[in-house]
Amino acid sequence: MSSAVRETLAEYVAGRVEAERVVIAATVAYYRNARDGTREALRPLIDVIDRASPGVVELAGTVDQPGFDVRLAERSFPEQYEPALRRAAEAYLAGGGAAPGVIGRLLGAIRRLLSALA
Repeated sequence: MSSAVRETLAEYVAGRVEAERVVIAATVAYYRNARDGTREALRPLIDVIDRASPGVVELAGTVDQPGFDVRLAERSFPEQYEPALRRAAEAYLAGGGAAPGVIGRLLGAIRRLLSALA
């Protein structure tokens, strides 16, 4: 799991950062790590973010590198969804929903092998 995401989520659960920082950190890690276990571990957070307010984050193309630039859109994260976001963050920090250690790496290797064969 990404240490930057883990740190942001820990700060959020402790009440030291706003939900918007979690949205950015989780979204960037989710789209950047499409082929490893991080993406599956972040799925519950992304589900809450999508349910809460599609369009809170906008993806924009980048000129100098392939991929996306993730930015906050004009709207802030709706407060009524913060309890669900906090529960998803706590579950991520506890390792819930993520394939642990060796199993996660094994699943990632299998996924890479299958995508290479496709």
